[in-house]
Amino acid sequence: MIPITDVMADNRLRAIADKVLHEEAVSEDDALFLLRSNDILDIGRIAQILRLRWNGKNAYYGVNMNLNYTNVCELRCPLCAFSCDADSPKAYLYDIREVERRVRSALSEGIDEVHIVGGLRPDLPLSYFEEMLRTIKRIDPNLFIVAFTAVEYDYFARINNLALETVIRRLIDAGLGAIPGGGAEIFAPEVRRIISPKKISGDRWLEVMHTAHNLGLKTNATMLFGHIETDAHIVDHLSRIRALQSETGGFKTFVPLAFHPANTTVSGVRPRTSGYDIARIYATSRIFLHNIPHIKALWMYVGERMAQNLLWFGVDDIGATYNQEKVVHAAGASTPDFGSESFLKHLITAAGFEPVRTTAAYAGSPKGASPFESVTSTT
Repeated sequence: MIPITDVMADNRLRAIADKVLHEEAVSEDDALFLLRSNDILDIGRIAQILRLRWNGKNAYYGVNMNLNYTNVCELRCPLCAFSCDADSPKAYLYDIREVERRVRSALSEGIDEVHIVGGLRPDLPLSYFEEMLRTIKRIDPNLFIVAFTAVEYDYFARINNLALETVIRRLIDAGLGAIPGGGAEIFAPEVRRIISPKKISGDRWLEVMHTAHNLGLKTNATMLFGHIETDAHIVDHLSRIRALQSETGGFKTFVPLAFHPANTTVSGVRPRTSGYDIARIYATSRIFLHNIPHIKALWMYVGERMAQNLLWFGVDDIGATYNQEKVVHAAGASTPDFGSESFLKHLITAAGFEPVRTTAAYAGSPKGASPFESVTSTT
């Protein structure tokens, strides 16, 4: 067997691989180099060291539903194709009876998780969201609820004149299990001013997550790429996520999200991100975020075949069934808006990995293999 570093022609990549093998954090300069390197297969080999260290050959998937309770949002971000104004003919809001109907319908299809995000509208008091979560738990106490982005929590606190900690505690009491990572976009202020000018700052997003972690919640973190950001913006974003994780340990999963420009109003977007770009970003995320257990590639965002390929570039979770998903499809995603459990298991096994069903809690997920199982190569 040939050591992994011996098959790499580039000295810088060998040095980065050596850091990873010795459980040393790579630097921001290393991350920039990875994002600009064309040695895509060697970058993938390095990412797999950490993938195997954390998760072995397991590849996770979920059986869930999306509950996008309203598309009315006062922010109307240029990057968003889902939201609309309150007087739009396509505006909607689910009352609690509709929430119950949709959850019961999805439960009959075998879901064990409900993923909830929606727009920001001032006519919805915190009690609406508490009742929503309690209703779901009454339907089935075992349903795991992943609900509301950091942007929503900040908004709930402001319009209800409550402390952020109070809002999160009340929703935990109502049944909240974890927080999704949406709203992070790219932290750089100069980018946010263009793609999401009214959204909370990157600093505030991190503050919300810090508060959630201190209250015992596990959360995801996301990064939206493929619009107007630079490599340096990506590295800054990753660095701030890693720093908070070093402090709190509260991030379970990092989720890079490929931008879908259709029906958005973001100007200056570069040509569509290539498969090479996507693989580099996921692999670099896995290598740089050595302290986060999971890297997720949502198959609805990147496509089924790319999701399979990314399992060889550090990814260990391809997402879930996403019954009733609306947001990415409003932006022109060409993937199906629902995937069956058998479909997801087939994607994983056909790529050479072991499917493991889970929720955002990753409860009972087996510990990964020894990192040293990934350090040799026969190629």
